[in-house]
This record gives sequence, structure tokens and C-alpha cells, in this order.
Amino acid sequence: MIQKIKGAEDILPKDSYKWQYIEDVARDLFERYLYQEIRTPMMESYDLFSRSVGDTTDIVSKEMYDFYDKGERHIALRPEGTAGVVRAYVEHKLHGPEFAKPLKLYYIGPMFRYERPQAGRQRQFHQIGVEAFGSVNPATDAEIIALAWHFFEELEVKNLKLYLNSLGKPEERQVYREALIEYFTPVKDQLSKDSQKRLETNPMRIIDSKAPEDKALSQDAPAIIDFLGDESRKHFEQVQAHLDALNIPYTIDPTIVRGLDYYQHTIFEIIVEDDSIGAQSTVCGGGRYDGLVEQIGGPAESGIGFAIGMERLLILLEEQGIEIPAVEPVDIYVMGLGEEVETVTLQIVQAARQAGLIAERDYLGRSMKSQFKTISKLNTKLVMTVGEQELADGLVQLKNQDTGKQATEKLADVLADIASVYRKHTMDTSVIDEFFKGGF
Repeated sequence: MIQKIKGAEDILPKDSYKWQYIEDVARDLFERYLYQEIRTPMMESYDLFSRSVGDTTDIVSKEMYDFYDKGERHIALRPEGTAGVVRAYVEHKLHGPEFAKPLKLYYIGPMFRYERPQAGRQRQFHQIGVEAFGSVNPATDAEIIALAWHFFEELEVKNLKLYLNSLGKPEERQVYREALIEYFTPVKDQLSKDSQKRLETNPMRIIDSKAPEDKALSQDAPAIIDFLGDESRKHFEQVQAHLDALNIPYTIDPTIVRGLDYYQHTIFEIIVEDDSIGAQSTVCGGGRYDGLVEQIGGPAESGIGFAIGMERLLILLEEQGIEIPAVEPVDIYVMGLGEEVETVTLQIVQAARQAGLIAERDYLGRSMKSQFKTISKLNTKLVMTVGEQELADGLVQLKNQDTGKQATEKLADVLADIASVYRKHTMDTSVIDEFFKGGF
């Protein structure tokens, strides 16, 4: 038997409705903020990620799936979403005058990283993310953060905490980088092995290392905020002022540096804290990347965005006891009794579906008892029964599953206007009103 690859999970029907619900909430909310969906390939040139994410990051140096295809092209499976969206933004000239500014995009899809599988962290994982291009206004930073915050509020997630930092401009980061090297060099032997390697290549990653020895040594390390120039400091202060005006609470945390080289200016993380066990879980991370578009070959335009891990979010919703609405109940179940009614039951089901109703019938020739078990499992509202006698008399038997009330209707009337028949026997006008408005 061939089994799934380690670190990749099957999303079965018993769970897929949860994913669909979260995706639907995201799409509805993002579109209220005028974000449009973009879908980029799961495969990209290796150079895209080595240039944007950074050769020295763990993502590129350790975790990225890459290979040479039959044409000897160096290919990578995308480890994150931003780089591909920026590549598409540049390649298709979405920065042109015919496009509104800022251009607001969102994506939903799988990413790939080779890391040790554990709960909420797989080798194929899924992200929901947004990107906004063409605005350096601090209000855009605040809107992006407010959108992420709003998304979690829509899902009724509790114990949210927002942490902010600023990485300033590249030249300010370079001065900060040198200060970190100077600070950590005398204690290099006390750092974790990974951080010893990072000291010369990417010392900022030491600051947010989870290794206990690194955390202890980082407590008195220089903070990036002390290296910001007047312009960067002003930008960061305005972001905070906007968040204050929106009543979004936050904490300045100089240890947040994010794991990708393209970030500059505002960066943030949204963390859920479980006060009962003192545990933290980062559910959203993002920030500004004003030099990335130009770095990938486009104009000198700004960008900012965030990403949310779906697997981790689903675990969080379960831990907090947040109910995800189950699949919609079936409006009409057509129970056919006998081979002679096969065609007419199919006609009734199809008529119902074309009227905008959720409908189902039996296809396995099962007994009434077995069909009633299915009817109950599907939380059916109205059962329509057709047997040989009903077919001969041109009738359909109906039963409202909630009230137990039974009735009979002419088969011709059911086929001609099943929407009205359904409304008459369930008093459920929501679907029908939408139908008459032309919603279907």
C-alpha cells in the first residue's frame, strides 16, 4: 500500500468544511477591505527565494525543497507566499497606471518546508496572506494590522496580543548588524551552535532564537529601535498613533526581527497566550518590505503584508472551544422505492438543485430503514417519498422532519415549482426569497 509522504496530511471530508469556513471568512473580510485574490504557482525559480528571502536564512539554507528539473532549471517549491506575489506583481506590471494604488492582494494555498513534522507544523502547510503595494503611508501599516486583528475577531479568537517592532531602513539595519556582531563576539562560545553560525551571516536571528542560552545572552543586547533615524522613528510613531485611534492594543517588542531578509520598517506578530498554561502561539506575522519589489526587478515601490498558518489556527480554534459551523443541512431528500421511480426521483432532485436548494437521493437501492438513517445523518428538513403507487397516482408524499407533519402534493406541481412546495411545507423563506430576487 502506498501511503502519504511524511509531513503531508490528507484533509478529509470530516475536516474540510472547517477549512472552507475559515477560507470563506477570510475571503468575505478581505473583499470588504478591497483585497483581490491572486493565485501564484507552487513552483518558482530557486533564485526568487534565495534573492528575496535570503541565502543565510534557515528557510533557504535548511528547509526549502529544491531540485533541478529535466531542463536543468533550479526549481523550488514555495516556502512562503510573499516572494511569488511580488514576482507576479513585477512580471505582469501590476504597478502600471491602470491599476489602483495601493494594489491590495490576498492568497490562500499550500507552502512547503523541510522541517520536523509536529502538531501545527507540517512539511506541506497552508497559509492565508495579504499584500499591499504602492503606499508608504503609515496608515497602510495600521490597516494591514487592523485587518489581521479583525480576522481573528471574526473567528472569535480570544487572548490575542499584538507585538510591534521596527527594523528601520537597510542602512540602519547594517549599523545595527555591526553592533550585534560587536556585542556577541566576546561570548560567541556561549551561543547555541546555530547562533554561532549566524553571528557573521545573520546576527539579527540570534535575537529571536528560542535556545535558552541565546535568550539569556540577548537580554542586554542592543535594540534596533535605538538605531532608527528620524524618518524611521517618525513612521513607527505614526503607526502606533493610528493603532491607538483604532483601539487596537499592542506592545513594543525589540526582540521581534522575523526570519526573512526582505523586511524593513514595521514588523509585527499576533500571539495567542494561554494564561492557564503560560503557553504562547504565534498565529500571524508580517511587516513592511519596501525594497523587495525593486530587488526582484520592479520599480522602487513599497510593500507590506502578513501571513497566517491555517494548521496552527485550526488547532487554536479547537483548543479555545470555538465551534465551526457544520455543513449546511439538506433541504430535500428524495426517497425512491423501487426501480420504476429511478428517473422521477432524479428529476425531483435536479429540480430542487436548480431552484437553489440542497438536495440528495439514494443511489444504492437501500431499504427505507437505511435511507432514514441517512436522512437523519444529513439533518434533512423535508423528505419527499415516491414509490410505485405514488408514481401511478402522480403524487409525492412529504414529511417535515422537524415537526413530523406529513402531506401529499401532485408530482406535476413538485416538478413545476419545487421552490414553492418546499416553502409551503417548511416555512423556510430565506432560500426562496433569494431565488425570487434573482440571486440564483
